[in-house]
Formats: sequence, C-alpha cells, structure tokens
Amino acid sequence: MPSAAEQLTTIASGVADIVPAEALQRKLERGLPLTIKLGVDPTAPDLHLGHAVPLRKLRQFQDLGHEVVLIIGDFTALIGDPSGRSTTRPALTPEQVEANATTYIEQAFKILDPAHTVMRRNSEWLAPLGFADILRLTSQFTVARIMERDDFQKRYREGVGISLHELLYPMAQAYDSVAISSDVELGGTDQLFNLLAGRELMEKLGMEPQVCITLPLLEGTDGIQKMSKSYGNYIGLTDAADEMFGKAMSIPDVLMVKYYRLCTALKVTEVDRLEAGLLDGSLHPNAVKRRLAREIVSLYHSEGAAAQAEEAFDRVFRRHEVPDDVPEVVVEPSDPAHLPAVLKAAGLAPTTSEARRLIEGGAVRIDGEPVALEAGAFDVPWSMLAGRVLQVGKRRFARIRA
Repeated sequence: MPSAAEQLTTIASGVADIVPAEALQRKLERGLPLTIKLGVDPTAPDLHLGHAVPLRKLRQFQDLGHEVVLIIGDFTALIGDPSGRSTTRPALTPEQVEANATTYIEQAFKILDPAHTVMRRNSEWLAPLGFADILRLTSQFTVARIMERDDFQKRYREGVGISLHELLYPMAQAYDSVAISSDVELGGTDQLFNLLAGRELMEKLGMEPQVCITLPLLEGTDGIQKMSKSYGNYIGLTDAADEMFGKAMSIPDVLMVKYYRLCTALKVTEVDRLEAGLLDGSLHPNAVKRRLAREIVSLYHSEGAAAQAEEAFDRVFRRHEVPDDVPEVVVEPSDPAHLPAVLKAAGLAPTTSEARRLIEGGAVRIDGEPVALEAGAFDVPWSMLAGRVLQVGKRRFARIRA
C-alpha cells in the first residue's frame, strides 16, 4: 500500500472537498484498508460519464488497496432524494427500482474491480426498522438542523410543500453509514448535507465518524450545463465507440483537464504533465483531446475500438467521407423532390421549417458536397437524392432509397 502522502495526492485529484482532510490523513496513516462507501439510488437505468465520476474515484481507492461498499438504495429510492429538488421527487415502484438497479450494477462493473467491491442494498437494514427504532434515530437530529439544507430553505421561503418523508431522507442515508461502519463516503457537491449527516450520526452513536469527500458535477459536452440526458449533452457508458469518441472530441478545450481527472484511469502525475503541457504550449490541444477521447473509449470498449473510432472520426470530419454504417431510409419519390420534406421523412430534421433553416445555413450535404440552392428554392431533381447519402451537421446521415 502506498504511503499516506502518496495516497492523499491521488485521492485529492479532482475532488471538490475533503471534510475533514486531517481525519482522512490519520486514517490512511494507520496503513490498514479503509471501508469506502458510495450510496446510489437507482432512479435511471442508463449511466453517463457524470454518473461514473464517483465510480472512478472508488476505483482509485480500490487500486490503493481499500475496500469499496456500493450501496444500492433500493429502500431510499422509494422516498426519493430531495437534494437539489424544487419539488417532491415522484416515488419509484419496487419494480422500477429493481429494473434500474440491475442495469446500474452491470454498468458500474465496467469501472469497479468486482474482487474488491461489496454490494449491499439498504433495504437490508432500513426495512426491518420498527417505529420505536425510527423514533430513536430521529431523536438524534433536530428540525432546525434538517432545515439547514439549501433546497429545503428555498422551498419553505417560496411556499412549496416539503413532505415529512423527505425530511427523513438524510437520516436514512446516514444510517447506511452506521450499518457498514463507513470510513469514507463519496458523493457529489449536492450531497454534502447528506454525507455530513452520516458523519454526525456515527459520532453521536459513539462510532469513529466517516470522512466526507465531495466530487464536482461534470459539465456536459456543451461545457455549460451539468451532464444530463435531458440536456442532450451526455456521453453514455453504453454509447457505441464511434459515438463516444465523437462526443468526447466535442468537449470544450477548457474542460479537458477536468475530464482527464474525473473520467479516465490515468495516473495523477500523467494528468499533471498534460495540464502543464497545455499551459506552456508544448502540447497541442487537439492532440490532447484526441488522447482523451481514446482513453475514454478504451475504458468502456477496448484500445482497438478506440483506434477504429478515431479512424472513423477522421474519415467523416477530416476527409468528409461517408461512414460505413449509414442507415437506409425509404422515401416516396417525387420529381422534383422537396428537400425539406425529404429531410423530415429521413429523420434528419424535426420539421420542414427546421429543414429549410438547416439548408439555408449550409448544414446539409449530399454525398459529402454542400447543398447550394438559390434563395427560397428547395426543390431538387430526384436523381440528385436517389441512392445518395444526406448529411445534416456532423453526425446525422441517411442513405435515401425509393
């Protein structure tokens, strides 16, 4: 096991905060494996790189010789985590939770080492609690303490209802830490209140309290909003290699180092070297981004798939060639053909008005050649489309068939 100082360097890379840092150092200096906790409520079936950030940090702990406990919040998911919510989160059914948990676990083990991962479900200890047990636990918290949460304060000020069961969520998550005797708990910056609740409860029950490590929220490929499917700026763990590579290449340059620290398995010293090279100009941003895309694809596919994805990327975006796997779309022929209607029928534009805007903006190509039409003219000969590849933007293609 590396020295405490070496471990702290790795653990601190990319994190938002360690509370308290001196307690983590003391734990590491004992030279014994620590129990590292991550609790996840399986509220969605598919994961993206934003979800994978704490999983990658867990893997770092595993590589340093520590034991990971991944808690599937099958019981707390029935409550719904109020963190960052402006309204009460709809409760999931047990069937939804189980279905999501199955796919979550499968995707999590793309990152975690199964040999050093203990899987637990918090229904093991939360479901058997009786009303007397709940009363004893709630006596450890005050209403004033729970209402310190920013999201609760905001909802209270705005007159938005707060359900009583939501007030119990931090207590339930805190009890998870008690149940497994957690040394360290990970979570996003929006989870700090819940993590500290676990530390507080452990202390009140006479246990050595856990250390809380928060990780920053990962911005998506747009560089603005946090990564989310609803914003369309995500890189999914189950994305095809070509798609994953292309999305990674669209990340703003300013976020590259953050992605290296949070989304790859590179050593901290190597990421530091890349960051220094970008700052002093000795490394070209495009080369660094290409390596980032290869590293990400290699983690979830393979090095060979990453090389093929890079070649496919160059074929389309450097040499403007057509990809090998363009979907064929059958369109009712007409001569002349109304190009906006064809784009809509091919699924390359949501509406004909949007299709016209794309054509006028120069975003449409036929067999790699930009479409150049007179202003206000959108009809083209059918022979110009039949059997050819329509392209919109950088990633949308369709081969037109009658």
